[in-house]
Amino acid sequence: MPVESVFPALERLLPNVQKPVQYVGGELNAVVKDWDSVDVRWVLMYPDAYEVGLPNQGVQILYEVLNERDDVLCERTYSVWPDLEQLMRGSGVPQFTLDAHRPVGAFDVFGLSFATELGYTNMLTALDLAGIPLHAVDRDDSHPIVIAGGHAAFNPEPIATFIDCAILGDGEEAALRVSDIVADWKRAGRPGGRVELLYRLASRGGCYVPRFYDVEYLEDGRIRRVIPTRNDVPWRVSKHTVMDLDAWPYPKAPLVPLAETVHERASVEIFRGCTRGCRFCQAGMITRPVRERSLGTVGAIVQRAVEASGFEEVGLLSLSSADHSEIQDIAKSLADRYEGENVGLSLPSTRVDAFNIDLANELTRNGRRSGLTFAPEGGSERMRRVINKQVTEEDLVRTVTAAYSAGWRQVKLYFMCGLPTETDDDVLQIARLAKEVIRVGRAVTGQRDIRCTVSIGGFIPKPHTPFQWAAQLDHESTDARLLKLRDAIRDDKSFAKSIGFRYHDGKPGLIEGLLSRGDRRVGDVIETVWRRGARFDGWNEHFSFDAWAAAAADVFAETPVSLDWFTTRERAQEEVLPWDHLDSGLDREWLWEDWQAALAAEGVEDCRWTPCFDCGVCPQMQTEIQVGPSGTTFIPLAPTKPLVTEGAN
Repeated sequence: MPVESVFPALERLLPNVQKPVQYVGGELNAVVKDWDSVDVRWVLMYPDAYEVGLPNQGVQILYEVLNERDDVLCERTYSVWPDLEQLMRGSGVPQFTLDAHRPVGAFDVFGLSFATELGYTNMLTALDLAGIPLHAVDRDDSHPIVIAGGHAAFNPEPIATFIDCAILGDGEEAALRVSDIVADWKRAGRPGGRVELLYRLASRGGCYVPRFYDVEYLEDGRIRRVIPTRNDVPWRVSKHTVMDLDAWPYPKAPLVPLAETVHERASVEIFRGCTRGCRFCQAGMITRPVRERSLGTVGAIVQRAVEASGFEEVGLLSLSSADHSEIQDIAKSLADRYEGENVGLSLPSTRVDAFNIDLANELTRNGRRSGLTFAPEGGSERMRRVINKQVTEEDLVRTVTAAYSAGWRQVKLYFMCGLPTETDDDVLQIARLAKEVIRVGRAVTGQRDIRCTVSIGGFIPKPHTPFQWAAQLDHESTDARLLKLRDAIRDDKSFAKSIGFRYHDGKPGLIEGLLSRGDRRVGDVIETVWRRGARFDGWNEHFSFDAWAAAAADVFAETPVSLDWFTTRERAQEEVLPWDHLDSGLDREWLWEDWQAALAAEGVEDCRWTPCFDCGVCPQMQTEIQVGPSGTTFIPLAPTKPLVTEGAN
């Protein structure tokens, strides 16, 4: 039976909200399928506003992968702003999809991608607006299966009450496997109801289903153990890894936004995974091993994406794009291909020690210069050894010299504050580095209009990293160090106007730390603060530290745990961590040894170019590093416009 669009009712509300265009749908490359022509119906959500959610590449990839199946349809939904939420509640309009404005509650599967834990309250808003019970145990066969994915899913325990299952790792193959299991269950007449479907997802689909696991606690608040409640579900749930990225050349037709978004470009993932070993970086740890796309596949994806979207910028994405073994060939081939065209190239993620003048020249050949961001992360050389960000001040000076020589006049440097073993002096070294960057830029160009923006983020210990045992710095100390750094930058009048300084105070980071390393008991905090009005916690204007702190105090009042217990407390080696039953492939003993190496300020090399350091991923996941040269050529070889040669008529 067809599901009716809610747009007629929604349309009456739109004149009364800000940015109504973000709710109307109809974007170029959006897909709308007949409801009754498919067996399985997905709705995907990035739990943030349209302007942040639409460019999310993970959602765009799964959207295409699922919609390519004839027996599956997939639509998208995003968080509605509080003004529309209020009107929807008053008018009875449910959470809706953008593609056909169908009610989210009518779908079979509701998949949410969490790049950050601060989207959890937005998930509760969407569930509530959709008419889906907040607690998974209260749902019946009529409700969608709620699945969490993304980086935050590697510790889904804080939201275990609200989700039906979590998928760890790459989603392309996993989403199709889930679709097959749901389709088979529906065709068989839904035997055993919702619980049977969840059992099939847990036992056959590689999904983590929290309801099939019990958590026992010690008297001091620590976890005693996590045990399955059924004999036929795994003790440890493993992540999914796609090994041949050339077989998954997505997105082929990027969605083109109707309203302004944070990124408006054709984003092409040139490789997945990272083995640089930065100890703070959850993304690098959980996406191992490195898997490169071939030169030919990158070229084909870029061509299709530009032709299908009309975007004038191509972002070559990875955790460290310049580390691709054929990055020079990729950049040159793309520059040749779009010679004379208004198509710019960018490397949004570039290591200081992997950028060079040749690469800079290729990226700027058509005269367009996107922003350059480099991330030394630590202000002092000692701190960079602690975090295993093995770049030197000489590397930074050489890199910015190349950038300024190639025509850039502004670079952005990203650092963190609150790292393990950090001192005030380590942070103040950031000011000295920024001044040196300005000095070098002025010397190279002979001009004074040189800018450097210093951006500071608070360090948050993340699961499945060597820092998962570390104590998080309290927000008062974080803020004090940042103020000292600000003063050190501003006090030198010869540089102050040339250095921009942006930072986040320590309070949001403390709540993200609670949600990152929390266990199931944190779920009550999330629900409490949401019921008190928390929304869009990733936005400064909406975030309230006091609200979160009060909710934590109320929920934990009669327990041995607290906000500080989950955040500023260092863990011992023997402590059972909330995510120990979830397998990222990383050996726990290796992570602990790397944590001890961090405390001793000892670095580890990249295993792409050195012998294996036994992190465990490849044997555990039955995978291997895949790097070039790929042996392929860039296609098409010819530029879009014939080049005019000297002497031509």
